[in-house]
Amino acid sequence: MNNYYGRQIVNPKIASVPAGIIVRPAFISGICQRCGQQQLAPLPNQQFYCLACLSLGRVSSLDVLWSLPEPNAFAHHEMTLTWQGTLTAQQRLVSQALIDTLGAQQEHLVWAVTGAGKTEMMFPVISHALQAKQRVAILSPRVDVIVELAPRIATAFNTTPMAVLYGTQEENYRYTALVLATTHQMLRFKSAFDLLIIDEVDSFPYVNNAMLAYAVKQAKKAESTVIYLTATPTKIMKKRAERREINVSYLPLRFHQHPLPTLNVSLVGRWRKKLPQKLLRQLRQFQKRMQRFLIFVPRVADTLVIYRKISQRFPDMLGDFVHAGDVSRQQKVQNMRDEKIQYLVTTTILERGVTFPGIDVLILGAEEETFSENALVQIAGRVGRDNKRPTGLVRAYVQHINLKVLAAKRQIKLMNRRGATLGGKR
Repeated sequence: MNNYYGRQIVNPKIASVPAGIIVRPAFISGICQRCGQQQLAPLPNQQFYCLACLSLGRVSSLDVLWSLPEPNAFAHHEMTLTWQGTLTAQQRLVSQALIDTLGAQQEHLVWAVTGAGKTEMMFPVISHALQAKQRVAILSPRVDVIVELAPRIATAFNTTPMAVLYGTQEENYRYTALVLATTHQMLRFKSAFDLLIIDEVDSFPYVNNAMLAYAVKQAKKAESTVIYLTATPTKIMKKRAERREINVSYLPLRFHQHPLPTLNVSLVGRWRKKLPQKLLRQLRQFQKRMQRFLIFVPRVADTLVIYRKISQRFPDMLGDFVHAGDVSRQQKVQNMRDEKIQYLVTTTILERGVTFPGIDVLILGAEEETFSENALVQIAGRVGRDNKRPTGLVRAYVQHINLKVLAAKRQIKLMNRRGATLGGKR
C-alpha cells in the first residue's frame, strides 16, 4: 500500500478498490486531472482519453486515479549526509540561505554560473529536510541530467534509499524519502513532497510547458519549499526576482574560482557542404594532443553527416554522434564519460547538466535559430569544469555574426566580472 503514498495511479473504474484508497475522477469538465490539460482524443461509445500525457500511459474516461495521503513514514536515522567534501565561502552562504528558505517554506532561485557546484550546495538543505522526515524530490527536465546526478546523489547520501525515475528506467517504483526524477514523472504524484529542487529550470521541455508546471505544482504539498537552479534564468524568473516575489542567491564564481571560458568566434563558409579549413586545423590539433571535445550542431540531421565527414578525414580519432531520439543515447554519453571515445557530435541535448572533465567545445552554426543566447552560454559552460583543467577552448563557427552570439559573449564576460569582484582567479 505504501506505493500509493503521495501518488496518483491510473486504474480502471471497474477495478476493486482496496480499503483506504482515495479515488478521484480522471477528468472533470473534460480536463485531465493527471496533467491539467484538455487535449482529448475520442474512443468508442462516446468515451475519450488524454493526448497531452499519453507518454506516461493512457488515462481515459474509463479510468479513475488512486492515491493515499503522504504520511512521511520514514526512519530518519537512515537519512545521513555522507558526502565528505567542503564548500567554498560563497557556496556556504548560498547553502545557508537555502536552509533558511526551507524553514520558511518559500521559493528560492539559485542563479549560479555553470560549474559553480550547484549540486554540492544542495546537499546541506537536502540533509536538513531528510533529518526532519520530509520527503524530497530532485528534478530535471533532461534524462541525461538525471542519469549523471544519480550516482553523485547516491554517494552523498549512501545510507538513504532513493528512487530514480525516468521514462526508460527498468527498476520498479518504490516508496522512498528521496526521489530523483525527470519533471514528467511528477505527473504520477500528488501532494507528496515537502522539498522540490528543480535543476536547469529554464531548459526544454520544462520551460513554458503548462503541463509540467501543473505536474510540479500538484506534486508538492500545500506547505512546501521549492528551489530553482539555473545559470541562465528566464525573463519571467528574473522579473519575479526583481519584484522580490522569490528569494534569490547569486553565485558568479565556479567552484574552482576560475572564470567561465570566453566564447571565440570564427567566420566560415557553408560548413554543411564542406568542413571549413579552420575547423580541420582545430581538429588536427585535437588529434595531435589527444584532446577530448564536443561538437554541437543545430539539427539532428547534422549529427550523422558531420560525424561521417570527420571520420573520413580522421579515421584514427574515435568518436560518435548523438541526439534526443537516439536509442543508444545513454550508452554513447556513458562512452564519452568513460573516455572510450575522444569526441561526440551532438545537438543541444548535451548543452547543460552533463560533465565531461577536461573537454573543449566547438559549435557549428552558432548563429542559427536552434542556439539561443542562453544555450550558447550553457554550452560554453561544459568547458573548464575540472580542477585539473579549469580552462579550455570554446569556439563557434558561424557564417555571420548576429546579436545572439554577441549577447552570449557579453553574458559570459558579465558573469566573469562579477566573479572577479568576489576574488575569483583571472
